Amino acid sequence: MKAFRLVDWGRADLADVPDPEPAPDEVLIRVAGTGLCRSDLHFMDAPPDGLRYPPPFTLGHEIAGWIEDVGASAHGASSVGDAVALYTIDFCGRCAYCLDGAQNYCVAATAGRGFGTDGGLARFAVARPEQLVPLRDLDPHTAPPLTDAGMTSYHAVARVLPKLRPGAVAVVIGVGGLGSFAVQLLRELSAATVVALDTRADRVPYAVGLGAAEAFDDAGDLVEAVRDISHGRGADAVLDFVGATDSMRTALRCASVRGSVVVIGVGGGAIGVERRHLPFECELLFTRAGTPTDLAAVVRLAEQGRISADAQLYGLDQVADAYADLRSGRLVGRAVVIPEERADSERRLTAPDTGPILRG
Repeated sequence: MKAFRLVDWGRADLADVPDPEPAPDEVLIRVAGTGLCRSDLHFMDAPPDGLRYPPPFTLGHEIAGWIEDVGASAHGASSVGDAVALYTIDFCGRCAYCLDGAQNYCVAATAGRGFGTDGGLARFAVARPEQLVPLRDLDPHTAPPLTDAGMTSYHAVARVLPKLRPGAVAVVIGVGGLGSFAVQLLRELSAATVVALDTRADRVPYAVGLGAAEAFDDAGDLVEAVRDISHGRGADAVLDFVGATDSMRTALRCASVRGSVVVIGVGGGAIGVERRHLPFECELLFTRAGTPTDLAAVVRLAEQGRISADAQLYGLDQVADAYADLRSGRLVGRAVVIPEERADSERRLTAPDTGPILRG
């Protein structure tokens, strides 16, 4: 089969590889679609020995598809033909973090599908049964963004929900593939007034359309609006999906006493936090991905029509173009590669009477 692989340090390309054979405790997945992520660009741009996991491996860690085959000891797996989403972190299931339901921080999770082991930019992928979440009525061609962008955003939003009582203010910095989910999740799961920031002017009305009360492309305007809406108190929660130095500084400027600043983006920023920079009893958190429970929750919300995603579809032969669009910032939502067909269209699917939904 054809697969898009990190074939060597600094070099990714399509290559011919054998179809994978699932181990007895694994299932074989026929891939419907794989979402692209900026983490992939980090993998492709890494210098020699710049990653914990050396090439070669097939890229793509946002994966959905259908069960094609089930290993002899793959207990608890769904049936052949069932549509599933994949939780792609290879957690051990035995360490203290896993036993506490925090598989995203597993001490043995040094790799996963698409980062160290073969991912979804191919016709087939393998996974363990405990990594599968049933999709039921959701279209697996457009569901892949739920498995990382949606799950990661949900994990961060869930962390701050206890602080978002009626009258609270929540800020989302960066309304791209992840931040767009966060705006919707805050709209659906909290009573907070949501305010958004993105440096791209076209994402200002986009954020409002997703549920933000106000959105800005200037950090100064954002900080002023947050102070006005909160009557000078500041934001009870700030979610930074950029992670650059400027975005983190803006997040701290917005935060309230006893609030939370959560940095999800991996923009390589750094800030020095002095006593006068962080409000009293304000948390500063850095989160990583999410858990299988988070992924299941996001899938259920999508099934209910409460969240949606914009998916720009590409064929596997167009994957280089898809990564170029991602790198340039031309995408509004998420790029999804369909391995078995050429797909040039943008797809935002809507279910009657229930609002936007990832449904085929």
